[in-house]
Amino acid sequence: MRYIMTIIWSVLIALAATYVLTSMGGEAFVISDALLLAAVLAIVTFILGEVALKEKSE
Repeated sequence: MRYIMTIIWSVLIALAATYVLTSMGGEAFVISDALLLAAVLAIVTFILGEVALKEKSE
């Protein structure tokens, strides 16, 4: 379930960020760029969640 929610939030945040930045720059909104950003964001989040932020058990 956490993977599904991570993907959903990554897509929503990437779409919003891409829309705002392209609007500010006067460029056309391209959804493929937003989905690429969402994929990168999701992968980084998965890696951080599994490796870097793992609690050490004693």
